[in-house]
Amino acid sequence: MALRCGIVGLPNVGKSTLFNSLSRARAESANYPFCTIEPNIGIIPVPDSRLDHIAQQVKPEEVTPTSIEFVDIAGLVKGASQGEGLGNQFLANIRQTDAIIHILRCFDDDNVAHVDAGVDPVRDKQIVDTELQLKDLETLENRREKLDKQAKSGDKEVRRLIQVLDRYHRHISRGNPAHTLQPAREEKDMVRDLQLLTDKPVLYVCNVDEQSVDQGNQYVDQVKEEVEQEDAEVVVIAASVEAEIAELNDEDERRMFLEDLGLRDSGLTRLIRSAYKLLRLNTFFTAGPKEVRAWTARRGTKAPQAGGIIHSDFERGFIKAEVIKYEDFVRHGSEAACREAGKIHLEGKNYVVQDGDIIHFKFNV
Repeated sequence: MALRCGIVGLPNVGKSTLFNSLSRARAESANYPFCTIEPNIGIIPVPDSRLDHIAQQVKPEEVTPTSIEFVDIAGLVKGASQGEGLGNQFLANIRQTDAIIHILRCFDDDNVAHVDAGVDPVRDKQIVDTELQLKDLETLENRREKLDKQAKSGDKEVRRLIQVLDRYHRHISRGNPAHTLQPAREEKDMVRDLQLLTDKPVLYVCNVDEQSVDQGNQYVDQVKEEVEQEDAEVVVIAASVEAEIAELNDEDERRMFLEDLGLRDSGLTRLIRSAYKLLRLNTFFTAGPKEVRAWTARRGTKAPQAGGIIHSDFERGFIKAEVIKYEDFVRHGSEAACREAGKIHLEGKNYVVQDGDIIHFKFNV
C-alpha cells in the first residue's frame, strides 16, 4: 500500500537533486531496498526503529519496511494551467498523487539561475498555487456545464451537486486551496471523483544552503508565515548536503557528517517521516520466523480492513486479531513472554488499529 507523493516546484529549486538523493540514499539503510519503477518514480522505505527492534528479537529470515512512493514531477512554469511548458503533463501527474511535496528555493546562489528575477519562495509558492487553482476552477466549470441541462429536469440530487460545486468554486476563486474548505463528509464525497489538485495535502520543503540547515533563514521564516493558516507542514532541507550524504556508503561516516552539522537525522529521513504524518498514516507490524514486516494503514482503519491490506482473505474471512502493543513487546521481549504476561489482546471487527500494533490475524475462508 505505497502512498504516492508528488515532488513539485518551479525549475531549478532542487527537485531532482532531492529525488536523486532519495534514490541513492535508499532511506539510509542498506537493509531497505530502493526500487525504481520508472525513471521518475521511486519506492522509498519509511525509517522505523521499531521494525528493527522487533526484528532483533524475532530474528526472521526477512525484514520488510513499509514505504512511500515519491514522484519527481516536471518543473512548472506560469501558464501551466493553459498548457504552457510541460503544464498538461505536470498537472496530470499531480492528479495521480495522494499528497504534494512542494519544494521552495530558500537559498542565494548566483551560479544557479532562477526562473524569475531573484529568490522569493513566497512568490514561487503563489505561482504554483495559482496554476493549481486555475486548473481546479476549470475542472469545476466543466462539470457544472454538463450538469446544467440535467438540472432543468428538477433532479434534486443534481441541484445539490451544483450547489456543492459552486461552493468549491467560490472558495477557490478567492485564492484558497480546496483542502481548506472543510465541507461535510457527504459534500466531499460528491466531488471526490473530480480529483481537485488543491484538495491534496501539502508538505512544504524549504531547500536551504548548508549554513541554514540547522536554524533556517529569513526565507524559511517567510514561508512559515505564509502557510501559517494552512493545514500543512514545513521541513527544512539542504538538497546539496543530502546529495553529499547519499554518496557516503558507510553508516558511521553519515552519522559523523550529520553530527558536524548539528543534526540528529538527515533531511531525507525527516522528509519521509513528515510525508507519512501528512498522509495521516499508521504503521502496524506482523512478526514471525519467516518475516517481520511493517504495513501502512490510514488512521481509523479497523482490524478486518487492516488484514485486507495483507491479503483479501484476511478481511473476507476475518475472525479476530491477536494484538500486542509495541511497548509491551519491548518490555517483555517476545510474543511468548507477552502471552504469559497476559499482554496479548483478542480484538474483534470493530477494533481500530493503533500505530505500533503487532498483529496476528485469525481468519477462515
